[in-house]
Amino acid sequence: MQVAAACLKGFYLNACVSKGVNASLKEALAVTRLPTQVDRDRALLGHVKTSMTVNPLAPRRSPRRRHPKMLPEGAKDELRGVMNTARDEMVLQWLSDTSLRPGGLTGLHLMDLHLRENAACGECRDPHLHICHRLGNPNRAAAKIKPEWRVVDDVVTGGEIYRASPAMISSYFKYMTTEYAKYATGHGMLLIQLAGPNRGDPWSADAARGMLRRVGRRAGLPGRITPKAFRHQITSDVLDVTNGDSMVAKAVGNWSSVRMVDEVYGHPDLHSPDFTAALQAVWGEDA
Repeated sequence: MQVAAACLKGFYLNACVSKGVNASLKEALAVTRLPTQVDRDRALLGHVKTSMTVNPLAPRRSPRRRHPKMLPEGAKDELRGVMNTARDEMVLQWLSDTSLRPGGLTGLHLMDLHLRENAACGECRDPHLHICHRLGNPNRAAAKIKPEWRVVDDVVTGGEIYRASPAMISSYFKYMTTEYAKYATGHGMLLIQLAGPNRGDPWSADAARGMLRRVGRRAGLPGRITPKAFRHQITSDVLDVTNGDSMVAKAVGNWSSVRMVDEVYGHPDLHSPDFTAALQAVWGEDA
């Protein structure tokens, strides 16, 4: 399809130029874009390129996956564009910026959120949240990991601690001031149902998985979008920006060991220039 689109574009441009007709079509086809780093690497004197030609007739390329367990390339932006509620946007943001499991996320209570600096728990000076294993949640959601936690003077301490990004806090306030304030029923849990006869009741982990599956289909992404894919994604991203520092990735993801980061959740980008350069060096080829 890409080759056919290129031939069709060439045919139309040649007809417009040789016959001097349809200037508007010629202008619509002669579009450009900014070059990417890959474009510069592939081209002779790529460092001086300021634009690249674009074929508006070409079909949209399906996003590729760096690894089968990771999100397709550009998936977060595609998913964000088809979200229908502030709650779903918040879930996407929180999964993107942490390594939360769906059971821990849907099991959160409002008292578990310390989204301010120097919270009273004294366990983390930056905004954070506590994932606490509770067996009595009305939606039956429970955290997988079970470190000790307790409530002292209405302040939660212990559990798994995850740092909260500014984008997470922003999406939280958007959700709380719109949908949560309208439908919450006083049970104290963070995520609630927004439609149906049980509107206002706690939202289940299965419902969160189903939401991701549906928005993935609406966005036209390949495969099934799962919460675990976000865990693989953030771990690999942290390894990329820290030059493979497994200790930092372990701390960010609250993993039990560095070995888990190296063997399970860390995936190199097989399409990256660094990966290609390493192979070329091993093969004895010029980069």
